[in-house]
Amino acid sequence: MALPAPFPSSGAARARAFALVALLTLCGCSINLGSLSPESDKETPPKSALSGTGAPDEAQACTARGQALARSGKTEEALAEFDKAIAADPHHADGLYSRGLLYQGTRQHQLAIEDFTAANGLTPQRAEPLLGRAVSYLALDKLNEAAADLDEAVQADSRNAQIWTTRGLAYERLGNNAKAAESYGHALGIRPRDEAARSGLARVGGKAG
Repeated sequence: MALPAPFPSSGAARARAFALVALLTLCGCSINLGSLSPESDKETPPKSALSGTGAPDEAQACTARGQALARSGKTEEALAEFDKAIAADPHHADGLYSRGLLYQGTRQHQLAIEDFTAANGLTPQRAEPLLGRAVSYLALDKLNEAAADLDEAVQADSRNAQIWTTRGLAYERLGNNAKAAESYGHALGIRPRDEAARSGLARVGGKAG
């Protein structure tokens, strides 16, 4: 299983790509990850914003090892490293977010939600934990919770096409075709080749601009 770089880094688009894989697995869709553009990525926040008290250097090292292990498909070893990272620094947002993605990838969605919630509390300015949590809420059919997270996420990063596409799916499943069409339309405005958004827009009777 592939695990992206930590969400606050320049690899944020890869984090969204991972969340998208999980999401599209739920709705039976597929996407070429090479089409995801990092253009909407924000600058990396100062390191002090990413970790709280504890041993952030040790936590970051463990998180990096965990990500490498996860990319090699060594899920149990990766989880052990993420656990070490969070033990070293319970406020280490990278470790919490990465472990959340690992749980999500193994369909342990309630555990993923807990980690995404903690990461969101530490870095409320970031959209990625909200997107990750919304994907797990969708997997658990908690549609209202998913939509609420995605409403907040688009406020945090309005140029993130994946958030808009996921929001479209949430509102489509809630039966709100107007909001779904609006969301899919926003996604296509940012990324015209977003096939998931284009298919969603067609399903809800919207028209591409």
